[in-house]
Amino acid sequence: MEDSIQVIEHRKKRRTLLFLLQVAARMVFPDFTLRVRYDLPRGYYCEFCQHTLDARAKPKVKLIKMSDILRLKQKMKELKEGDYPINLELVSKEEAMKIFMSQFQPDKAELIRTLSVDFCRIYSLCGVRDTQHIELLPSTGGVGDFDINSFADGFCLRYEAYGDGGLLPNYSQTKIAEALRGHSRWSESLGVNDVGTLNRLIQLDKTSILINLCEARHERMYAAIADEIYAHRDSAKVIFIAGPSSSGKTSSSLRIAQQCRILGLNPKVIELDNYFVDREFTPRDENGEYDFESLGAMQIDLLNQQLESLLAGEEVEIPRYDFATGKSLFEGNKMRLEENDILIMEGIHALNPQMVPGIDSSKIFRVYVSALTSLNIDENVNVSTSDMRLLRRIVRDNRVRSVSPEGTLSRWGSVRRGENRNIFPFQENADAYFNSALLYELPLLKYYAEPLLQKIEPSSPVYAEAQRLLNFLSYVVAIDPKDIDTIPPMSIIREFIGGQCLIRF
Repeated sequence: MEDSIQVIEHRKKRRTLLFLLQVAARMVFPDFTLRVRYDLPRGYYCEFCQHTLDARAKPKVKLIKMSDILRLKQKMKELKEGDYPINLELVSKEEAMKIFMSQFQPDKAELIRTLSVDFCRIYSLCGVRDTQHIELLPSTGGVGDFDINSFADGFCLRYEAYGDGGLLPNYSQTKIAEALRGHSRWSESLGVNDVGTLNRLIQLDKTSILINLCEARHERMYAAIADEIYAHRDSAKVIFIAGPSSSGKTSSSLRIAQQCRILGLNPKVIELDNYFVDREFTPRDENGEYDFESLGAMQIDLLNQQLESLLAGEEVEIPRYDFATGKSLFEGNKMRLEENDILIMEGIHALNPQMVPGIDSSKIFRVYVSALTSLNIDENVNVSTSDMRLLRRIVRDNRVRSVSPEGTLSRWGSVRRGENRNIFPFQENADAYFNSALLYELPLLKYYAEPLLQKIEPSSPVYAEAQRLLNFLSYVVAIDPKDIDTIPPMSIIREFIGGQCLIRF
């Protein structure tokens, strides 16, 4: 209960901070439109673009100087220290569209046009108005600490980290940003710039075309990673695959293995979860609960010993972790790496060099998998990559793990803290990146997740969080059930919705 409340309050502060940024940007740069492009593991990446009234246009980006950042930061501090009130009003759909066109926000106006609503909730601060799918703070004074750093053609707005206090860490994220930019360029080439244009595509009954294009792109990405692995086959015999929760690591491991098999390699897949310590030795978190995301939950010595033996051509017996009993079992599963064999292992710590301190790094090829969507709701509200993964997990947990949406939501805060500590700081160690996001998955996940979230009662401690997700999904037009049948059985999204037919090698 307490964790859920803290998550909600943290989100309010972040979204209010973004609104404060929008207001400050309009004051400092009245001739440009602020665009919140996507969220990075250490903040929001933003750009300033020339004004446009065309939702399908690609406006020119203003290059940001250090003096621009200092002016923007100073104005935000003034707004925060002034503790200005943030007001909420209800306006008609037509009036809301006029407001946002007058603010040079055609994406926001187009989104409202695609929705089946008569009225819109609009926040206002110092004459600037905005829509939000979550509740904002009543005034600007409570947004917490923040900072702005120059990044690429724009800047990164950093905010307070959830759970640990202080600002989000300022570690490198150049590779992850490039993966997001690649996804953004591709979606723009299809004319799917935001949720509004995605809604229009679905309403025009073109979803199956989008599904085919997305799946074809994934196939090319898997093949490209397999080509890189093949190019390193003489030195790197071990392939580590890592990523945050519900990124599709298991499906990606099997699909990459499949592509490697086509090239003549013989992949053998092992889940790093097999190397968990017995449950009684699992470290506990600050709440006294088992911390399965901690590196201390792994049998590091055994893992390194067996990897050294495998790389030396020796035979080892691979353990199996029994989650029901919390015990590591040896059941005669023997393995040896032959000439064309490669070993594929996936787990959350696979990019952390401390997991394999005794193994020569040149013998390991590392792949990072994450659902890095660059899709925006509108100019100033991005689609959270963590929310996309959360929706995936809600659907999958309910379908195959007998975990209710309430159980998934109550656990999510702990999962996110573990990712911030154990995954995101090491993502730049990857040799290759696979972006598992699909442009059509948001309307697909709405179809599956919305009924589950609607069943959560007001008395539930996660009710407010469920309502936030439902408000977010209210901006999305759901997929037509007939189009679900066109999703191929090997698609990564079928790991979550069901119907997948990937075979382990």
